[in-house]
Amino acid sequence: MVRGKIQMKQIENATNRQVTFSKRRNGLLKKAYELSVLCDAEVAAIIFSQKGRLYEFSSSGMQKTIERYHKYIKEVQTDKPEMERHTQQLKLEAANMVRKIELLEVSRRKLLGQGLGSCSIEELQEVQSQLERSLRNIKARKGHLFKEQIEQLKAKEIFLREENAKLSVKIGGEQWQPSIQQKEAATYNNQSSEVETELFIGLPENRCS
Repeated sequence: MVRGKIQMKQIENATNRQVTFSKRRNGLLKKAYELSVLCDAEVAAIIFSQKGRLYEFSSSGMQKTIERYHKYIKEVQTDKPEMERHTQQLKLEAANMVRKIELLEVSRRKLLGQGLGSCSIEELQEVQSQLERSLRNIKARKGHLFKEQIEQLKAKEIFLREENAKLSVKIGGEQWQPSIQQKEAATYNNQSSEVETELFIGLPENRCS
């Protein structure tokens, strides 16, 4: 037999209501005990029946748990104004940050030439001044980088000149002597230039003088 879903409303029949109270009370107290044992938690449960009878369970002593509860509530109420004030301050800072971001976005769009249709002459002049200042800063930075590159190239040039001078002194102190292969090649070239070649183009009988 399938058990139907119980509606969450007061049971009209007194007998059924008492039976349900007993079952669920015992189940609740059992669950409180299991929670305290399994999870090492401090658990307290207080139940008053319809007739005013008290049923309770406490894992560490009811009075001790109640005192701890009152102490916690007092601390929370004491810190509550400070927490609310801190929360309000954070909300105000967040709102100011959002406003600054919006203003920066509007300014960025104007510098890009967007959304200028609603700008007044003063706003356009301010945008122009900002662009001119930015351009001056860019030119100054560019000139600084060029100056650094020039200084680096000059230093490199001085270094190369010094190295060239050292090599010139080293080479100048040694007399150059041609190798055997170079001598043989030079001799062969001289002999080749002294050989006469007779090349005659024409009839054989015209060769005789």
